[in-house]
Amino acid sequence: QSQPVESGGGLVQPGGSLRLSCAASGFTLAYYTIGWFRQAPGKEREGVSCSSAGTYYADFVQGRFTISRDNAKNTVYLQMNSLKTEDTAVYYCAVAQGTYYDCLTASTYRSWGQGTQVTVYS
Repeated sequence: QSQPVESGGGLVQPGGSLRLSCAASGFTLAYYTIGWFRQAPGKEREGVSCSSAGTYYADFVQGRFTISRDNAKNTVYLQMNSLKTEDTAVYYCAVAQGTYYDCLTASTYRSWGQGTQVTVYS
């Protein structure tokens, strides 16, 4: 299984939006659990959203972020709206085999992308 590849990070002002993409080659994302995680400087990696048996969100992004799949493009997206300065972090896509009802735990995942930087500045 190859690593997923993230893209779409960048600089944005508070209240702005970004859409992150997680793409794969050599394997079909539709068959896997996909998670988005983030890590800010000096902080531990934390789960943001995941798609498995259902879609799940951390409380701090509920109502602002949306995870979705485009199976035709073999891509999973994280639409991020109403961004806040505290959303600044490196965002990672991760892939896990199986179906989970709790997929916001990093130890669930075996394959990780390199990350994409999201910076929300005022």
